[in-house]
Amino acid sequence: MTLSVQFLTMISMTAGGFYLGMILDTYRRLSIHWKSSPFMKYFMEIVFWLTQTMLLYYVLFRVNSGELRFYVFLACLLGFSMYQGLAARPYKAFLEHIIRMVAAAYRFCKRTVQVLVIIPVKWLFQLITVIAVFILSTLATILRWLVKIIAVPLFWLCRLVYRMLPQTVQKKLHKIAGFYSKIENICRKRIKQLLSKRR
Repeated sequence: MTLSVQFLTMISMTAGGFYLGMILDTYRRLSIHWKSSPFMKYFMEIVFWLTQTMLLYYVLFRVNSGELRFYVFLACLLGFSMYQGLAARPYKAFLEHIIRMVAAAYRFCKRTVQVLVIIPVKWLFQLITVIAVFILSTLATILRWLVKIIAVPLFWLCRLVYRMLPQTVQKKLHKIAGFYSKIENICRKRIKQLLSKRR
């Protein structure tokens, strides 16, 4: 490697160590959301370190074709130490400020969606339900009155026709009606017996 490549490697890895300190503090701050689950804790830890390792190695590959030297690790350690000594405290304060801003924006968006979408949809659904129930009950009342209006004259007409029939025909109709009433009573008794056995 030429001196310029070595210099670029040192600068890149120092910046990489500085970045690693920042992203590590960010990860530690956000990890409180999945610490309660052991599986998620170990899974996220593995994913985090694999991702950062691949990212730093990609930077190294772009600078010096991926050659690992001892001073590369020293440069990373130097960058990490610089971050811890110079920027850790202000960065954590800045990170907390960003988290508060994001949380406030999330709460605002959630409240806005509730007020503009969820509550009107619920109110509209309730209104449609009330209107549908009112219409159905009104139709049922109208239908009931129509049935009464049609059934009463029909009943009187059937009764008049029945009285005009000969006595022999009336007796036969009585027998038929009695036969069907017996069948209906037998069916009701059977159903009651079956229901009582199941209980």
